[in-house]
Amino acid sequence: MKTILKFLPLLFVAPFVTSCSSDDDTPAPVNEEEVITTLTATFVPVGGGTTVTLQTQDLDGDGPDAPVVTVSGAFASNTTYNGSVEFLNELESPAEDITEEVQEEGDEHQIFYTTSNDLGTFSYNDSDADGNPIGVEFTFQTVETSTTLDGILTITLRHEPNKDASGVNEGDITNAGGETDIQTSFNISVE
Repeated sequence: MKTILKFLPLLFVAPFVTSCSSDDDTPAPVNEEEVITTLTATFVPVGGGTTVTLQTQDLDGDGPDAPVVTVSGAFASNTTYNGSVEFLNELESPAEDITEEVQEEGDEHQIFYTTSNDLGTFSYNDSDADGNPIGVEFTFQTVETSTTLDGILTITLRHEPNKDASGVNEGDITNAGGETDIQTSFNISVE
C-alpha cells in the first residue's frame, strides 16, 4: 500500500505534463511582400497625342541611393488618357513582373491615384473577382485649363486594403488601411 501511495501523486501530474506539449510544428504560411524596384505608369491620350510616362526606379533596393524619378512630359488640358501601371523587381535577372501577382491577388491589392491642385480625375478600368477595383488599368481625365497647372500625382500600391471601407472603391485612400507596398509622388503639369 505504501508503494501505491508513493506513485499516486505521479498519476495526477502526468496528464498535465503531457498535455502542455501541444505545439504545432507546422508554421502558418507567410505571404511575403515582394520587392518592387520599378514603377512605370503609362498614359495614352484617347484620339491621339503624346503619351506621358511616369517612372520611379530604385535599382539598389533598400540601399543608400535615392530612386530615380522621371516624367516624360506634360499632360494635355481637357484630355482623356487610358493608363496602365507596371511593377517590376529588377534586382532579379530577368526582371520579375510583380504586376501579374497584383492582378492575380486582386482582392488583396488596390492602387490609388491622388493629385494635388485638382489636376484631373481617375477612374478604375479593372476589378477583382468580387467586383472591387484593382487599378492596374485606369482612365485619367485632365482638367480644362488655359494656363499651365502644376501639381503632384501620387501613386500608391496598397496590400490588403479594406475595399468595403467608405470611399475606397472610388479611389479614396483615407479609409483603406492595409500596408503600402510602394508609393511615389511625381511632379506633373497640365497645359
